[in-house]
Amino acid sequence: MTEPRVTTVQSHDHFRLVADATYDWESWHHTDGHVCWVNPAVERITGYSVDECLQMPRYPMPMVFEGDLARISEIYAGFANRTSGNDIEFRIRHRDGNLAYVAISWQPMFDLRGKHLGCRTSIRDISERQEMRGQITRYNEHLEQVVQEKTEEIQQLERRRSQLEKLAALGQLAAGVAHEINNPLAGIRNAFQLIRGDLSSTSASYPLLDLVDREIERLAGMVQNMFHTFRRESERPKAIELNDLIKQVVQMLGSTAAGREVALNHDAQSAHVRAVLPEGEVKQVLYNLGRNAIQACAAGQSVTFRAEQRESWAVLTVTDEGSGIDDETLPFIFAPYFSTKGGIAEPSMGLGLSICRRLVDAMGGHISVETKPGQGSRFTVELPVAPDHNGASGAPLPMSAGSYNQVSRRVAATGNPIESQSL
Repeated sequence: MTEPRVTTVQSHDHFRLVADATYDWESWHHTDGHVCWVNPAVERITGYSVDECLQMPRYPMPMVFEGDLARISEIYAGFANRTSGNDIEFRIRHRDGNLAYVAISWQPMFDLRGKHLGCRTSIRDISERQEMRGQITRYNEHLEQVVQEKTEEIQQLERRRSQLEKLAALGQLAAGVAHEINNPLAGIRNAFQLIRGDLSSTSASYPLLDLVDREIERLAGMVQNMFHTFRRESERPKAIELNDLIKQVVQMLGSTAAGREVALNHDAQSAHVRAVLPEGEVKQVLYNLGRNAIQACAAGQSVTFRAEQRESWAVLTVTDEGSGIDDETLPFIFAPYFSTKGGIAEPSMGLGLSICRRLVDAMGGHISVETKPGQGSRFTVELPVAPDHNGASGAPLPMSAGSYNQVSRRVAATGNPIESQSL
């Protein structure tokens, strides 16, 4: 009878040693719920020693977070009924006051004869698991926010696409109307010139002819601007002489300049400035810049056109002695439907400079302006002499030379004013 008893004691000691070394917080409870054994892992998880736990009234309830106390109390009350459960999460209050997340599993214990001895609990620290959940939750919230933002962006793009399709259709219609109006308008102008030639300058109605002439020219300019704004196809480049083009533009603007008593000058310092560019589009740029310059001038002032070549770039300048552009107006001069005349914003078509920028960009060039209120403006257009295979030059833009009223303001095609030394 001695050997079985020794074996039983050795087995009991061996089991107790294994239980003490268990990483999880282990407890054994009598059938009445009172604790009879706790392993050392309790101190790592709760901050309380084994002795403190064994002497703790209603162990382990004083360590359970108030919000979970009722649920855990119900679990421990069921030990007498031999209940079992697994991985029930709750919170405990560490000795230092911090909350820790744990999960409890429990099961009844029986001896070899089947007698109910009590209940065993195993409580595991799940702080890392909870932190992972928090990260996943935050990540999901971030993903939901990103999805919502992207959805809104897609919806905005869809609305924008729909608007662009409508504008494109409207643009095609406007370009077609402008093209159709241009032909009868040319007939009206020719007929008007014949009538004007036959009318005596002493006639009482003769002063009205200048008014009619200016209005026809204004209408022609509006139609031409509409056509260049909304048409899709681009003119094919060809070899052109820019000084000859300037002469044509000066001739076209002659009557407008004469009506405002503004002198038009062609500073042809370079005998030949040749380039491969869309002739009509370059002429449109010069015409728009010249017309704006004339409108900015007072009687007795002048507008000067100039063309020169700098390495692989053709540089066109239109300089006026007008009122210049003020700081408030300067950022908007290249915006569509914004007009400045004599430095004062006026409601009008306001497409001239916007068309210039679009045409110059399409030709692979750059447009900028130097201006000083009360001392005039100079617009500079830099275009590639010969386009590359994409229709634009890959060479760097040239540095402008000369001086202009010491310090001036420069605005590029983006429409943003930049304080700089004059060109």
